[in-house]
Amino acid sequence: MKVTKEHNERIAKMIFGSIYPHYLNRIVKNGRTKEELHQVIEWLTGYDESRIQELIEQKVTFKTFFEQATLHPNAQLIRGVICGYRIEEIDNELTRQTRYLDKLIDELAKGRKMDKILRVEKK
Repeated sequence: MKVTKEHNERIAKMIFGSIYPHYLNRIVKNGRTKEELHQVIEWLTGYDESRIQELIEQKVTFKTFFEQATLHPNAQLIRGVICGYRIEEIDNELTRQTRYLDKLIDELAKGRKMDKILRVEKK
């Protein structure tokens, strides 16, 4: 699918705290933990648990969420299809970053091992 300007704008305006409970419900329903969810978010963004909570309470948009984040240098290793979009083909940076997060949570919910999710390189 092709990402549209309207789609990008809708993602930018979404409130992170309104989506977070859906992330949590999805992974818990599949036998994973809140701590694992936070580990994945921290790996991608640099946000620890207290900062995640602050951002939820501040009702920040995904635009602000990712503007303030320090993306992991291996984030570009996140590839594949999520929500019908091939991540590596998304040209809008914010939409691509949001889909990175969606993909990591999808992998967590599907039971993928944490070292694979966090793109730990083998030595």
